[in-house]
Amino acid sequence: MSDKRLDPRLFETKKAERCNFPECKAACCVYGTWVDKVHVEDILENAEIILPYMPVDNRQAELWFNHKEENDPHALSGKVIPTTVVPDPDHYGGSACIFLRGDYKCALQVAGEENNLHPWRFKPFYCILHPLEMDDQNRITLDKIHLLVAEEASCLRMAEKDIPLQDTFAEELEYFLKKKEK
Repeated sequence: MSDKRLDPRLFETKKAERCNFPECKAACCVYGTWVDKVHVEDILENAEIILPYMPVDNRQAELWFNHKEENDPHALSGKVIPTTVVPDPDHYGGSACIFLRGDYKCALQVAGEENNLHPWRFKPFYCILHPLEMDDQNRITLDKIHLLVAEEASCLRMAEKDIPLQDTFAEELEYFLKKKEK
């Protein structure tokens, strides 16, 4: 796959593989995420579909987002809003995104799956992308592997053999590259 929307680093092979979910306990959800303003509106419009999959204490849709807008060049609307972060003494870091369930699954993803929609129908862009990120040239990239695997509870861990990064992130890359073609 050769694509100008990908940083050349993603064409490398590295001794790195994905986390062992749920062993990682969704550590990536510790600080919540930024959500495109358009996506926030969509999530709230579909709250009735999502509510049954939310943790019982977090079923008030009006509390799901911080509503503090920030500019983001990667967002369709140009604006993002953070999800609410709630105290969670059992979670890595002592806090978690409001959408994280006790089984360490995202309520937004479960709502999509359980309603026969794409699993990422409601899932925020940055959650699908993680641990990938966007660079200044609007390409999908990945931070230095040694930094990611050294991070406690990282979404990547050392592998015994070299694995093409495109294979490691095949599902995400296919999703984003096809979506951008539309």
